[in-house]
Amino acid sequence: MQNFDHLTPEKLDANPLNQFLKWYEQAEKSQIKYPEAMTLATATTSGVPSARVVLYKGLSGDGLRFFTNYRSRKGKELKKNPKAMVVFYWANLDRQIHIEGKIEELSAAESDEYWNTRPKESRINSLASPQSSPIPDRAFFEKKVSELQTKFPLEDVPRPKHWGGYRLLPQRFEFWVAGDFRFHDRFEYVKKAKVWTIARLAP
Repeated sequence: MQNFDHLTPEKLDANPLNQFLKWYEQAEKSQIKYPEAMTLATATTSGVPSARVVLYKGLSGDGLRFFTNYRSRKGKELKKNPKAMVVFYWANLDRQIHIEGKIEELSAAESDEYWNTRPKESRINSLASPQSSPIPDRAFFEKKVSELQTKFPLEDVPRPKHWGGYRLLPQRFEFWVAGDFRFHDRFEYVKKAKVWTIARLAP
């Protein structure tokens, strides 16, 4: 276990987004694989949950960005129930961050901008995939990919309208540091009337 100092309110930034960015920068420097990996939890309108790992792609205003197929399971759930939680877990740092909030779709321009930074192969695969839908076999998808590679031999692969970005607008943060014998430090930020309040939670 890493020998980090215990968290105290005095060591936390008053703005949880700044605290998140500080920890995220430290995770990037720690040489952990995929520091940007975060578990995204969504739910249906009847409360059936689902979760998967997606990649954090920076901020849009005060929101955390990620990108996906709007027709995927998570896309369908977010359309009907635009609330979500993401969890970052950096085992080598003994740290977790939980972030809850509302979900908004990014503008087409912002989605286009990010789409055009992706490798061509990733764009082809995203265009080919009916994400989360059943397919007969791997060969079915490989055939679609091959057809699109022929159709778009150059770098210009258009972004489909059903693929784009979201931002999570935080309403609650929890910062967690592992302690010996489960004596963890946990601090919760909750936004009330545009002001963040901080409380220590029991381990």
